[in-house]
Amino acid sequence: MLTPLPFIGDEAGLMQALRDGHPGAAALFYDQHAAHIHRTLRSALGPDEDIPDLLQEVFIRALDSIGKLREPDRVRSWLTSIAIFVARAQLRVRTRRGWLRIFSPEHTRPAEVNQPSSDARRALREVYEVLDQIPAQERVAFVLRFIDGMTLQDAAEAADTSLATIKRRLARAERKFLDAARMRPTLKPWLEDGTRWTQQTNS
Repeated sequence: MLTPLPFIGDEAGLMQALRDGHPGAAALFYDQHAAHIHRTLRSALGPDEDIPDLLQEVFIRALDSIGKLREPDRVRSWLTSIAIFVARAQLRVRTRRGWLRIFSPEHTRPAEVNQPSSDARRALREVYEVLDQIPAQERVAFVLRFIDGMTLQDAAEAADTSLATIKRRLARAERKFLDAARMRPTLKPWLEDGTRWTQQTNS
């Protein structure tokens, strides 16, 4: 059995190698970006047993459309936008199925050795229960900005929309999240503990 030669080169060279079908380019492309895309999907969806399959779907879509990428230095944001598209589709599937995802440790492999406390797990579960009540486009804006920590410009690009639109979606999502979260005893102390929502919660 022949082992494909690994690809060696810069980002632009890698993109060209992917277009040319270099046997080692796809593996390197995945290795370089899989962790970031996994985090993006996990942030957008919460714990979801389908994330490994969705991760593969993102890269299949990316490889199928690699010829459309004109700026190799924007590959990460381009991949993020594909991941958000896939995540939105998954959220629509959830809605059609009519169920809410409940947090459980066995559905996800933790990135750190130290497990979160039971209070932290309960708070995380409730955060995603609140997010499950927010429309998909608004939820994506909230996740990109407040969970992934993206700038507004990067969030707009990842969501494939304008800066003005992402701001509107974010404002609606933030208002809905705050209204729902402060009704939950587990989340209210977290909101009051030095977050951007402290004044709004106490007012």
